[in-house]
Amino acid sequence: MEIDINCDLGEGMDNDEAIMPYISSCNIACGAHAGDSATMSKTITLAKKHHVKIGAHPSYPDRVNFGRKVLDISSSELITSIQDQVMSLKTLLAKSDNTLNHIKPHGALYNEAAINKEVASIVVTAVKNLEDDVQLYVPYKSIIAALAESEGIQIKYEGFADRAYEDDLQLVSRALNGSVLHDPEVIYQHVVRMINDQQVATISGNLKEIIVDTICVHGDNPNALGIVKYLFEKLTAEGISIK
Repeated sequence: MEIDINCDLGEGMDNDEAIMPYISSCNIACGAHAGDSATMSKTITLAKKHHVKIGAHPSYPDRVNFGRKVLDISSSELITSIQDQVMSLKTLLAKSDNTLNHIKPHGALYNEAAINKEVASIVVTAVKNLEDDVQLYVPYKSIIAALAESEGIQIKYEGFADRAYEDDLQLVSRALNGSVLHDPEVIYQHVVRMINDQQVATISGNLKEIIVDTICVHGDNPNALGIVKYLFEKLTAEGISIK
């Protein structure tokens, strides 16, 4: 059995180098919510050193709110922004002889695309316009997952190690207590249930079906390094390869 562990990096948290040995893919901020050419280049170099697959992490163009607020912008503006963000990373990847493995929207863009057909269509259109054979990381049973598959885009179902779930498989709002998980053992139990049992325990105590191909740990979680290291060690000890 194997699982991909991904982490959002290049966001200015200064823990990228320490985290890289324990993950198998990374999502690099492309300048809209965090990061710039220098941080992208640095993160690319680290990923190449540790044989970590590289993904683009586009967001709403909103550094003030770290991409965690839905912006009222036109569809054409958002499509252009997503494409420009991914292309900025692709340009740097080409210079360092690397390739783009996947695209994973960030923050509010990710959450909206899961439940909002218009936003999902915007993301899918942007990905198709890039004409790349890349994977799209999406939530299980989401609107964007169904739309991407119908458009021939390869998807990976993503689960969140350090976030609590609602019964509808949406993430619990960060404004609420208990939305972010911090204890490594609690997180491990949360993750291994998703992998082995295809279930997730929601914040209300129910068990819901979920399929995960990749598990995310947020790089801006204060305990991100401790979490990825603990997951890596515990999962590999259980015979689950990190790939």
